[in-house]
Amino acid sequence: MNSKAWTRRLLSFVLILILLALFRPWYVLDETEQGVIVQFGKPVRVVRESGFHLKLPYPFQVVQKFERRLLEYDSPPEEVITRDKKTLVVDSYVRWRIADPLVFLRTVVSESGAVVRIDDVVYSELRTEIGRVDLFDLVSKVRGEVMSRVTARSNEKTREFGVEIVDVRIKRADLPKQNEEAVFQRMKSERERQARQYRSEGEEEATKIRAEADKERALILAEAEKQAQMLRGEGEAEALRIYARAYAKNPEFFAFLKTLELYEKSLKEGDTLILTPASDLLRYLRSAQEPGPQEAER
Repeated sequence: MNSKAWTRRLLSFVLILILLALFRPWYVLDETEQGVIVQFGKPVRVVRESGFHLKLPYPFQVVQKFERRLLEYDSPPEEVITRDKKTLVVDSYVRWRIADPLVFLRTVVSESGAVVRIDDVVYSELRTEIGRVDLFDLVSKVRGEVMSRVTARSNEKTREFGVEIVDVRIKRADLPKQNEEAVFQRMKSERERQARQYRSEGEEEATKIRAEADKERALILAEAEKQAQMLRGEGEAEALRIYARAYAKNPEFFAFLKTLELYEKSLKEGDTLILTPASDLLRYLRSAQEPGPQEAER
């Protein structure tokens, strides 16, 4: 084979490579991508499998590639009004994905076009749902429920664009500067009212407890006094029986002891008693001073 034939073959090979590079009858999809085959400007087919694929050469068919992963849109802060007429500046974000690339390409064309539609839909639903609840409930009770409803309703409306709304969340919700002080004072007054109520209920409960304790104390003391009186009565009765038995055994000695007790209780140092010699109180003293027979004889 002469040099001219080799030259023609080399030129043919180079020409084929140039044509392949220009018309590219193949394409490669990454795992994070999905594609739409566009034929003469019209979307005709969706390709979701990653790897190497063939198509008709350009300009018969071209491939539009879109993300398969979750996308995030951080919306600018917007003002919304709650049911109790409080204005909030809400800063939210949206997680979304391209669910149907064919519909997506036909309606919004690109991610920037989709973001414009998503912003309109989500803000509208946020304004509607937040307008159905009070500020206090939104902050403390039903925030999760509100955002779940916003997500569901937004997803329903963006399906026509081939977009799936996965999640809508509020990053921050602030009051406008002019309303902060008024809301703060209202919340402070509410907390003070609750504190007064709790103190009043506590004092009422304390009064009930004290009254019950006093009642129980009175019952215990009354029962104790009753038992004490019974025991004193039994003791006094027993003492009388003992005295009676002792008196029966030796009445004279018993009378002597009682008289001594009377002396001890009634005759104190420094006291002066004026009695006649015949007083019965001096009976034992007289008998102690009277002389016996032998002394009388002396």
